[in-house]
Amino acid sequence: MQILTSTPIALLIYLALVTLLYLVGKALAGKENPTPEKSSLYGSGEEAPTSFASPGYRPFFLIAFFFAILHLGVLVIGSGEFSFKLIPILLGLILALVALILG
Repeated sequence: MQILTSTPIALLIYLALVTLLYLVGKALAGKENPTPEKSSLYGSGEEAPTSFASPGYRPFFLIAFFFAILHLGVLVIGSGEFSFKLIPILLGLILALVALILG
């Protein structure tokens, strides 16, 4: 029974379940019927805006990288024993976070 928890076997089981779920969902979906109304923009009865509402994804990615580095750094630091070997990792983490904050 322990072989089911090994990574390759678990991946194959997961892929089989995802494929089964995909095929069941595809069978339950109705026939595609494209119309110009379905593919047009809808702005709650108003004409669609021609300008972008946000400047892009750059601010989001900066915040995402900040939290990813922060959480992975804490996991690395927390997974080992406290010793002087962690000081370079901690300094690198601080340097990466400061670089992301300053942009």
